[in-house]
Amino acid sequence: MTDIGLYALIILFAIILLIFFIVVGKYVKLWFQAFVSGTPIAFFNIIGMSLRKIPPIVIVNARINSYKAGLQGISVPDLETHYLAGGRVLEVVRAMIAADKANIPLDWRQATAIDLAGRDILDAVRTSVNPKVIDCPSPEPGQYITAVAKNGVQLLCRARVTVRTNIKQLVGGATEETIIARVGEGIVNAIGASATHADVLEAPQRISELVLERGLDAGTAFEIISIDIADISVGKNIGAELRTHQAEADKQVAQAKAEERRAMAVASEQENRALVVEAEAQIPKAIATAFVAGNLGVMDYYRLKNLQSDTKMRDSLASDEGEGHGKK
Repeated sequence: MTDIGLYALIILFAIILLIFFIVVGKYVKLWFQAFVSGTPIAFFNIIGMSLRKIPPIVIVNARINSYKAGLQGISVPDLETHYLAGGRVLEVVRAMIAADKANIPLDWRQATAIDLAGRDILDAVRTSVNPKVIDCPSPEPGQYITAVAKNGVQLLCRARVTVRTNIKQLVGGATEETIIARVGEGIVNAIGASATHADVLEAPQRISELVLERGLDAGTAFEIISIDIADISVGKNIGAELRTHQAEADKQVAQAKAEERRAMAVASEQENRALVVEAEAQIPKAIATAFVAGNLGVMDYYRLKNLQSDTKMRDSLASDEGEGHGKK
């Protein structure tokens, strides 16, 4: 073999070796990293991860972190399976490490189920260690829980609910919105059961005690630690307004009934007048019948006419005198 052929062979070998290290070098690095960390992973297993479209660096780092933290029962196939299921492997391992350090029971199966349910498992563990505060209702201006005491006075209040995550109820448990709604309902009931608004203003902690006794965190992903009334103020006198509206309604009903009685009286009067007119219309007929029967003479008839004329004249004079006195 000539020197040129030998040089070409050496260059080709060097190129192949360079390509090998470029392609395989990262896998060798991950294998060596796992080996020196005390949790060796087979080299061909690392290559197989890449072929299965699983980033080996994620699985290797998660495995090393769990092993160094002393977590038991987490194997490489478990990590791969959770990644293929759409889970966040590193976040789950970090959450389990945080839970283990805080003495919170959390196993791999439960942690992966929480993660696949779409919950932030790491934030849930942090909230279990460091409780958070939920404003009820939202802290936006004009947002209050409105309730009315038994004496009809309206109270406007805000509450702050301190909760920590209930890991066991995190999958399928109700969220913060349910806590806010239940606390608001409990405050309304507690204020509504108070005799006067002054009782509530005197001891707001009674509201918190009554609400906590109802077990509002049942079926939720949180455990309520405390409920504190942050702000409370007096609103409208709803009872007085309702009584005013009721009195006005009663007045209108009474007026309607009085108008009904007046209309009935007018109708009755007109009916009686009609009966009088009808009776007066029968008088000429009765007089004619009396003439025919001989029960009424001519002189009797003229005396009757004179009596009627005299009565009309007296009524006319009395009417004129009444008008004169009225003008004076």
